[in-house]
Amino acid sequence: MPQGPRRPARTARVAALLLAAVLSLTAAPATAAEDAATAGSRAPAVPLRVATYNIHAGAGEDQVFDLDRTAAALRDLHADVIGLQEVDVHWGERSAFTDEARALAGKLRMRVFFAPIYDLDPATEGGERRRYGVAVLSRYPVLHAENHEITRLSTQTSDPVPAPAPGFAEIEIRVKGVRTHVYSTHLDYRADPSIRAAQVDDMLGILADDQGPKILVGDFNAEPSAPELAPLWHTLRDAAPDAGLTYPAVAPQKRIDLITVSDGIAVTDARTHATDASDHRPVVADLRLPRKDR
Repeated sequence: MPQGPRRPARTARVAALLLAAVLSLTAAPATAAEDAATAGSRAPAVPLRVATYNIHAGAGEDQVFDLDRTAAALRDLHADVIGLQEVDVHWGERSAFTDEARALAGKLRMRVFFAPIYDLDPATEGGERRRYGVAVLSRYPVLHAENHEITRLSTQTSDPVPAPAPGFAEIEIRVKGVRTHVYSTHLDYRADPSIRAAQVDDMLGILADDQGPKILVGDFNAEPSAPELAPLWHTLRDAAPDAGLTYPAVAPQKRIDLITVSDGIAVTDARTHATDASDHRPVVADLRLPRKDR
C-alpha cells in the first residue's frame, strides 16, 4: 500500500536510456500463451496470461525479506507478462540493497523493464543509486518501453505537493504478431482520493495515445467501485471482477489489485493466488487478444 519510506528526495526525471533497463534473457521456458490452443479459423485470438503483484519489496506478510519466496510465488502464476509494484533497486537495508528487478528477471528467465518512481543518491560514496518503483516482466521481446510521469504526492518529503513524477511503466510487446501495450501502475495510498483521481486522468491520457490492445494492471489502492476510478470504465473493463480479494494477503478484505483491459480483449479466466510472499495477493488472468484478418 504505502509507496516507500520517507527520506530526503531527489525527484527522478524521465529520461533517455529507458530501454537500457529492459533485460533480455534467452532460453525462456514455454509460456502459457505458447501452449494454449486458439479458437477460430480466419483470425484466431491470441492467448496471453497476465498477472499483477505488489511484491512489498520482497518481504512477506511476516515482514521477512525473501526474494526466492517472491520468485516462487511469481513462478506459480505461469504468466507471460507480470506487472510488479513496490520494487526496490539498491534501495536500502530492508531488501539488502538488491536489484530486485534484475534478480527476479534472472530467477524467472524473463525480460524486465523497471520504471523508478524515486531515484536517490547512493547511501554511501561510490555506491549504486537508490531506486524504487514499478516493473513489468515479459516472456516476449520488448519492442518499446517508457517510464511515464503522472501526478504524485511524494513520500520522500515532509510537506509534499501534487506534481508530475515518473513511475508509470509501459511496454509494447508483439504477441504472435499482435502488438500489445502493457502498463504497470501504483496509485496513491492516502485516504484523500484526489491524487488517485488525477492519476487516473493522467493514465487515460497516456493510453489514448496508443493503438491496439491495452492492458493496465497494478495496485490501485482503491476498489473498482471507488468514484475516482470511475473514468477508467469508459475506456477499460475490469478483467477479474470475481477473482477474489487481494489485500491483505492473509484474510484479505479489499480488492485493490486489478487487471483491466481494452475493448476487444476477451477474458477466459481470472483468479487470485493465495500466498503470503507479500502483503498483497497476486491476480492472474487468461486473455485472448484480437487479431485482424490477414
